[in-house]
Amino acid sequence: MAKKYYVVWVGRETGIFTNWPYTKKLVEKYPQAKYKSFPTEVEAKAAFSAGHAKTFAGAASGKTAGSKPAATKKAGSSSANPMIKSDVHIFCDGGCDPNPGKASSGVAVYRQNTLEELWYGLFNPHGTNNSAELNALHQSLLIAKADLDAGKTVQVLCDSQYSINCVTVWAYSWKKKGWKRQTPGDIKNLEVIQQAHALYDSIKDKVTVSHVKAHIGIEGNELADRMSIYGIDQKMTEFCRYPDTSDTAKLLALRAG
Repeated sequence: MAKKYYVVWVGRETGIFTNWPYTKKLVEKYPQAKYKSFPTEVEAKAAFSAGHAKTFAGAASGKTAGSKPAATKKAGSSSANPMIKSDVHIFCDGGCDPNPGKASSGVAVYRQNTLEELWYGLFNPHGTNNSAELNALHQSLLIAKADLDAGKTVQVLCDSQYSINCVTVWAYSWKKKGWKRQTPGDIKNLEVIQQAHALYDSIKDKVTVSHVKAHIGIEGNELADRMSIYGIDQKMTEFCRYPDTSDTAKLLALRAG
């Protein structure tokens, strides 16, 4: 049987998956779930990066297509290039191969528009794309806090709207309910969400968190992606600093997610 790629736009967890029984648990009996299978990874990534199911109306097993939840102003815009003037720009990404499967996170840090740091790791042999994205966002917020404490202005750019919403929007209502969802089922990746949210809440008046589209040629996003996959290849459980940022072309030639 040919391998299929399942895109979940709305469900208990979102992302691109290769295991149908796992995917089915994410969407079955979930209110207004939106999902669709694709024959190739390229098509699945293009569909998921579009951010919503509208383009594929009527295709998601009879579900009505609709747009993803809108982010708050603090969560940033979802324009093609949402970078704003800041002393520090931190790009983060998570990778998983397959999904669920081997997962890792990556971060690229620019200061005064110059690439200064690359980070990779937090390898999990049984992770998901969402867990990797959340870990990457958490690490970015840790880096952001250090720069904010040094008096810098900081923007964090994440290509996972799910992760941004979990940490900067949904966590507030979940926390009020004792970290429970309004709909049935447990909150996935709760521990890292709680950690990232607590940190975000402490710096939210100073940091800007923005959504950036994946794989459209924005260097910082591409480098964070390469680091997430490098982390998978290295199986590094710690979050480690990559030793050399001098050759951008060489870095971009690393395996992509």
